Amino acid sequence: MTTPRRRVLRPVRPDVGDGARERKLADRRTRLATERQSLDRWMSRLKRAFHAVEKQQIKVARLERAIEQLAKK
Repeated sequence: MTTPRRRVLRPVRPDVGDGARERKLADRRTRLATERQSLDRWMSRLKRAFHAVEKQQIKVARLERAIEQLAKK
């Protein structure tokens, strides 16, 4: 095989029409806004749950220490 390899030349991809591109952009922006709102709601729930668990852990630790001290006496 003495002939050199040649690159495959593909036609240039036609540009997507501005209207379709703008519609996609607008759709993605609205989806982003709704997803951000959803994330904000979940984050606030998560924070509340996290602090509730934290309070319970503190209460349990305090009771365990009190029981331990009473058991020593």
